[in-house]
Amino acid sequence: MCRSIKQLRKADAPTTDAEIRAAALQFVRKISGYRTPSRSNQVVFEQAVAAITASTQQLLTQLQANESPKLKKVSSVNPSIIEPIASSQ
Repeated sequence: MCRSIKQLRKADAPTTDAEIRAAALQFVRKISGYRTPSRSNQVVFEQAVAAITASTQQLLTQLQANESPKLKKVSSVNPSIIEPIASSQ
């Protein structure tokens, strides 16, 4: 089940409420061992999903945004690597 939990913090697009809730649901399923809780556990199960959803939303809004490694500027590349490529063209 945990394999289906995806990284929610993305540089290219904001995370949706549906994505956050889906990840929280998967987490609660994994921790509880229930895919679908019994009626007697339904309220507690949903409360846990809501609490984890809220915590995740708070975490994602409070994290400091750093430059993504994938978006680094080309100027940070070692010039000795670029020069042979440029001269061969």
